[in-house]
Amino acid sequence: MTSTASARTTGSIPDPAQAQRRILRVLVASQILSGAGLAAGVTVGALLAQDMLGTTSLAGLPSALFTAGSALAAVAVGRISHSRGRRPGLAAGYLTGAVGSAGVITAAVLDNPALLFIALFVYGAGTATNLQARYAGADLAPPGHRARAVSTVLVATTLGGVAGPNLAAPAGTLAEHLHIPHLAGLFVISGAAYALAALVLALWLRPDPLLLARAVAQAKEADTATNPAADGGDADTSEGRGGVVLGALVMILTQLVMVAIMTMTPVHMHDHGHSTAASGLVIGIHIGAMYLPSPLTGWLVDRYGRMKIAAASGTTLLAAGLLAATAPGDSVTLLALALALLGLGWNFGLVSGTAIITDTVPLATRAKTQGLVDVSIAIAGATGGMASGIMVAATSYPALALTGGALSLALLPAVAATAYRR
Repeated sequence: MTSTASARTTGSIPDPAQAQRRILRVLVASQILSGAGLAAGVTVGALLAQDMLGTTSLAGLPSALFTAGSALAAVAVGRISHSRGRRPGLAAGYLTGAVGSAGVITAAVLDNPALLFIALFVYGAGTATNLQARYAGADLAPPGHRARAVSTVLVATTLGGVAGPNLAAPAGTLAEHLHIPHLAGLFVISGAAYALAALVLALWLRPDPLLLARAVAQAKEADTATNPAADGGDADTSEGRGGVVLGALVMILTQLVMVAIMTMTPVHMHDHGHSTAASGLVIGIHIGAMYLPSPLTGWLVDRYGRMKIAAASGTTLLAAGLLAATAPGDSVTLLALALALLGLGWNFGLVSGTAIITDTVPLATRAKTQGLVDVSIAIAGATGGMASGIMVAATSYPALALTGGALSLALLPAVAATAYRR
C-alpha cells in the first residue's frame, strides 16, 4: 500500500531529464541577454569614473563598487532561491541590475559622481545573478554531468558578452542623440538587456530547477524508506567542509586576479592612445574567452577531474599576467591575447570550483551556501578592482599584471594538498 502511494507521488513529479532540457534552454536565453548587460560596466565603468573625477587612482572604484554590490546581491539571490526557488531569485537579481543601469545613466547626465557610485553598487546585482544562474543549470544534472551543465549556462553569456563591448561606439552615438554622455551609452543597452533577462526567467523558468530537484530527492528518499533495494539515487561525492573551502578558494583567487588585471586594461590602453572601440574589442575578446570555452572545460572537468582543471587555472592565469606585463602598450594584438588567457584561466577556475561546491553541498542547503560562496567571490573581485587602480597609480600596469600572475600560483599547493589528502 505504501509502495503504491510512493509510486503515485513520484509519478506526479515532472521527468527531471525532460525538465532539465527545458530549463537549460530558458537559462541560455536569459544568459545571452544578461551577457550584454554584464559587459557595459566592465568596458566603460572605469573610463566613466576617470572622466568624472579626472584621476586614474580611483578608476578601479567602479569595478570595486559593482563587484561589492554583487556580494550583497549574491546573499539576497541565494536566500530568495533557497526559500522560494531559482526563478524568483534570478529574476529579482536581474531587475535590480536594470535599475542600477538606469541610475548610472542618470548620474552621467547630472555629472554626479556620488550618484554614479551608488548606481554602480546597485548595478552589481546583474553581475551576481549572471553567475548564480550557473548553479540553476546544475540542480537537476547527474553528478557525472554537472560541470557540463554549468558550462552550457556559462557559454550562453558569450554572445551578449562579446557583442556588448563592441556596441560601445554605436551606443555612444545613440547616447549623444538622446543627449546622454557618450560613455553612458552602453548602460542603455545594459538596462534593457537585464530587464529582458528578468522577464524571460519570470515567465518561462518552469518548473523551478531547485524546487524540482528537492521534490525528486524527497520522492527517492520516500521510495528508499519503503523499498531499500530501490536505492539507486544521486550519490553525493561530497568531501565535506574541505570541498567547500577548496572550491571557494579556487573561485576567489581566479576572480581576484581576473578582475584586477581586466579592470585596468582599458585605462592602460587609453593612456597609450587607443580608442574606446579598441579597448571594447579587447574586453570583448576577454569576455568571450571567459565563457566560450565552457563546453570544453565542462567536459574536461567531468572527464579528468576537478583538481587537474583547477591547477590548470593557476598556470593559465600566470601566463596571462606575464604576457600582459611584457606586451608593448601599443600592441592591441598582444594585449588581446593576454586578456584571452586571463579569461580562459578564470573559466577553468569557475567551472571546476562550481563543480566542487555542487558536489559537496546537499540540496537542503545548496542555494544558501552557494550564495555565501559567491559573496566571497564578489568581495575578492571588489578587492581586486579597488586595489588595481591604486597599484597602477603607485607603480605601473605591468607591475599589477605580474603580481596577479604570481598570486594565481597559490592555487597549486592548495590543489596538491587536497589531492594528497584523498
